[in-house]
Amino acid sequence: MNPVKTVLSAQGLVMRFGGITATDNVSLNLQQGARHALIGPNGAGKTTLINLLTGVLQPTSGSILLEGQDITHLAPHQRVRLGMVRTFQINQLFDTLTPLETLAMTVSQHRGLGAKWWQALGSNKPVTERCEQLLEQFHLTSVMAQETRVLAYGKRRLLEIAIALACEPRVLLLDEPVAGVPAGEREELLQTVAALPAEVSILLIEHDMDLVFSFAKRMTVLVNGAVLTEGDPEQIANDPQVKAVYLGHGEDVDATPGADHG
Repeated sequence: MNPVKTVLSAQGLVMRFGGITATDNVSLNLQQGARHALIGPNGAGKTTLINLLTGVLQPTSGSILLEGQDITHLAPHQRVRLGMVRTFQINQLFDTLTPLETLAMTVSQHRGLGAKWWQALGSNKPVTERCEQLLEQFHLTSVMAQETRVLAYGKRRLLEIAIALACEPRVLLLDEPVAGVPAGEREELLQTVAALPAEVSILLIEHDMDLVFSFAKRMTVLVNGAVLTEGDPEQIANDPQVKAVYLGHGEDVDATPGADHG
């Protein structure tokens, strides 16, 4: 039996802003095909850690390897090219483009066609087919010709994940995918996230414990910039330290489907 391959490895990451240590010697290993969640109370350092992994910030010390390659000092766009892609908490989309145009642009750029995406939209069969595939996979076919600015918020989040997947990531960082999505639009989003390709290794950053516990096979808990513990969902749900941290912040950790997680 082959050992599980580690696709993303962060070792001893420290991030200091002046006298404040925002990330305190954090190590995290993401296995191939992972469904791994990063959780913790507000101010735990989750966003700082993700900014380090994606190259937005350079660590004070520590290292990051992507499929064995040291990417610690690479720029964000270089990491994307190597297969690490992130979605953002705050929707970053072109308001005047349609989902079809947005995906055609992304797929074309990823395939090295650059500014020729307008031509590719009609004439490049592989690009057109990939766009159609993504529109269907992310339930966007019915709105593909509408300007993004008029889309329901849940559809905008789906488009954002579709854009990330159009970059053909090997590692996908899902940054609070259901943040701000109304209850009525969440189910479609949750089902789509659950159905993401098995070969894509996913690190989920999320406050919604229903999503975390239904999605994650492994979880890392951050508190005050450091790793408190790591384990499978059952271990995390029953960990007294984790319960104390969440109860102390008015948030209960409960793996019961439909439980109110604050």
